[in-house]
Amino acid sequence: MSEIMLTPDPRPLGKSGIMASPIAWGMWRFAGRPVAEARALVEAAFAAGVTLFDTADIYGFDGKGGFGDAESLLGEVFGQSPGLRDGMVLATKGGITPPVPYDSSATYLTEALDASLRRMRVERVELYQIHRPDILTHPQEVARALDDMVSSGKVAVVGVSNYTVDQTRTLASFLSVPLATTQPEFSPLAIDPLAAGTLDQAMQHDLAVLAWSPLGGGRITAPVTARERAVAAALARKALASGVDVAAAAYAWIMAHPARAIPIVGTQNAGRIAALADVYKVHWTRAEWYEVLVAARGEKLP
Repeated sequence: MSEIMLTPDPRPLGKSGIMASPIAWGMWRFAGRPVAEARALVEAAFAAGVTLFDTADIYGFDGKGGFGDAESLLGEVFGQSPGLRDGMVLATKGGITPPVPYDSSATYLTEALDASLRRMRVERVELYQIHRPDILTHPQEVARALDDMVSSGKVAVVGVSNYTVDQTRTLASFLSVPLATTQPEFSPLAIDPLAAGTLDQAMQHDLAVLAWSPLGGGRITAPVTARERAVAAALARKALASGVDVAAAAYAWIMAHPARAIPIVGTQNAGRIAALADVYKVHWTRAEWYEVLVAARGEKLP
């Protein structure tokens, strides 16, 4: 029986020509630690083969304060070790504006990008994404802001996060540059992108898929409900057979889809970051991969 093999080979971000690692490291829990510890985490990610680093201006916000803290901490890391910026595919996001909650007006996004660049002490990012859709801004205005970011040289490519298929299609119709990425929640517990057309659209238009919360908010490794336990058990069987932990099996399940989704790993533990290379030990058969999907669906496939 043929197996789905995973490789550590870099993959393109859409049609941009920018090559990134098949696993990304996310910084939504990066803030609030000493700079030396933060630098060690970035170095651990590089050592594990990660080149795609994902942050956002909202990361660090705790409901009252901390907006921008993850970006600011990364800026401090760059201040101490400027060489870490070299070879990094740096991605950030904007558009969540608590307590509004969203603002994708051209004026706001322009200011948000500049603020992000200042916090990170960089002149440019490889990828800028709209974090969540702002229903009150016409997509033509959003497109104008994104086009201007690229033409200014401050952003190499642009993408969307948490957009529906129709929202993505509509925004793309107004852009003069192609969208490079789409960032949905996708895990063995969050399988909506499979049925909603998100991954199909990505394959059709050559969008890189960045999968956030690939461990289902930790519920894959600490399941509570019957559905979560069934999914975790299916992954555990594969993990045991492959000599890896359940997290690696979950990442590998995401990466096995032909859309070649890139899981954004959020662990802030250097040891777990180092273990990311274990994902390439997992070789899925179709039967095994579908077993996880059936557990996630809670019913047999048609």
